[in-house]
Amino acid sequence: MPENLIIPSVDLRIGALEEYNRRQKEKAHHRQKGPKPRPYITLSREFGCEGYPVAENLLKLMPEQTGDQWVLVDKDVLDEVARRHHVSREILEALGTKNRILSQVLATFSERWKTDHEYFELLCSHIVSLAEQGNVIIVGLGGAIITHHREHCYDFRIFGSREFKIGSICQRMNLPPDKAADLIEKQQAQIDNFTREFLFEDEANPALYDLLFNNDRMSPDTMARAIADYVAGRLAAGTADKRHV
Repeated sequence: MPENLIIPSVDLRIGALEEYNRRQKEKAHHRQKGPKPRPYITLSREFGCEGYPVAENLLKLMPEQTGDQWVLVDKDVLDEVARRHHVSREILEALGTKNRILSQVLATFSERWKTDHEYFELLCSHIVSLAEQGNVIIVGLGGAIITHHREHCYDFRIFGSREFKIGSICQRMNLPPDKAADLIEKQQAQIDNFTREFLFEDEANPALYDLLFNNDRMSPDTMARAIADYVAGRLAAGTADKRHV
């Protein structure tokens, strides 16, 4: 059973992305040179944890914190973007012909690509472009790893016990426990293989993230509010563009 049964409609999210791009173009037309970079959020989670409910809550909270529209992006959205060429073109226009961040990202990974490198390059291009625009919540996709060169970013990871993840999948996908356990193992293996083979990093590495959340003990609403408060606090303190080395 595909994971997209437990996440919001791709069509709805593509529509939000198109509207986001339209507003970004309008703002860019009136914006003065040298605008202050805007923040973005990456949200990593173990399969079975409530990453999408957290992201959906963040979509409601972050406009209150920043006064700007935010958009949610994940693999299904980018796959559909690749099929809808006009959307893909609009997103990639933000890259220009010489994007320093993208060049650094591709230089980091390109020499060790094994398979599907063209798709991976496109994936990186879209993620970096959206991150450059800011006010984006990137779910999965190794976002914290791909955009690690970039400042004014905030990276978070959700983990949980095996029992919690099985119970969560059973409830959300109406599966028996044995089927849920098999699905979790299969999907997590795919995620781990991607980060190892393409990104050469362990996505579970806690050093990649600003904060870690135990889904056994925190609801999606609680996690989203903690993330929104954290980002707002960093922005208010003027530390949005300062990353610790």
